[in-house]
Amino acid sequence: MRIDLDVLKERTEIAWESLRACALCPRKCGVDRLAGKIGYCGSRGRWGNGEAEPECVYFSSAGPHFGEETCLVGRGGSGTVFFSGCNLSCMFCQNSEISQGGEGIWVPISRLASIFLSLQNRGCHNLNIVTPTHFVAHLLRALVTATGIGFRLPLVYNCGGYESVETIQLLDGIVDIYMPDFKYTDPKIAKELSAAPDYPQYAKAALKAMHRQVGDLRTDGPAGTATRGLLIRHLVLPENLAGTEEAMRFIAEEISTESYVNIMDQYRPCHHAWRRPALSRSITAEEYQAAVDAAIRYGLHRGFPRKRSYSALW
Repeated sequence: MRIDLDVLKERTEIAWESLRACALCPRKCGVDRLAGKIGYCGSRGRWGNGEAEPECVYFSSAGPHFGEETCLVGRGGSGTVFFSGCNLSCMFCQNSEISQGGEGIWVPISRLASIFLSLQNRGCHNLNIVTPTHFVAHLLRALVTATGIGFRLPLVYNCGGYESVETIQLLDGIVDIYMPDFKYTDPKIAKELSAAPDYPQYAKAALKAMHRQVGDLRTDGPAGTATRGLLIRHLVLPENLAGTEEAMRFIAEEISTESYVNIMDQYRPCHHAWRRPALSRSITAEEYQAAVDAAIRYGLHRGFPRKRSYSALW
């Protein structure tokens, strides 16, 4: 989608002003980030002394990524930008060094805009912003600069699903592809594993808001590259801790049976997973097939195999 620069500038000012009492995510910390204060999402200050840099993002890495969904990767890769920090504290996070461990560097917004343009020049099919929620205002400001000098890639909002509808509304007409996780459907599990008992409530509302904006995932060209829409990721956890049956029911009945759902089998014990005995192993072939069967039962059919080889599963 070609971003309307005037709309983008208007939304940027709203988002930037909201940092004075930050409520970008459901945590609603209310801290003054323009004064360098740091909320739950962290960045550097959560793990050490000092304050944030309001005109910078806390950044981990960027480059063409070929391990994302096929419809995003194409031939040139998905141009991923990884931010540090996160509004969740997942016990089993596979990127805990940057999400919770504080790894990263401060990068000026002007440099972020240059990175966006560089990924476009390298032939990436899209700009894939990973864990963007706490830096939405900075992202928009960087897009103003980059769009003004020729940036035109589809924007992928790659998030954990713990989003406020108000923030999603700010992104209407700016984000082309929403790619949220749908991690849990049980508040007790969400509290235990991610310190977010209200996760199911907010994730469901966010998924609906995202779908209202961009609809079901659409692809184009011989390679079937995604151009617009909603792509939902659901990581199957041991002993059905993710509540897969309810997740599939909700997606099918309250969003769309045409939803593209990546039912993921790559769970492995990471970070503090050992604290929950059920998380100390990978999933079984039977657990994964049960997740697929649940999706099929509710009429879902895009984004996952009906049957597969389980040689990669432990």
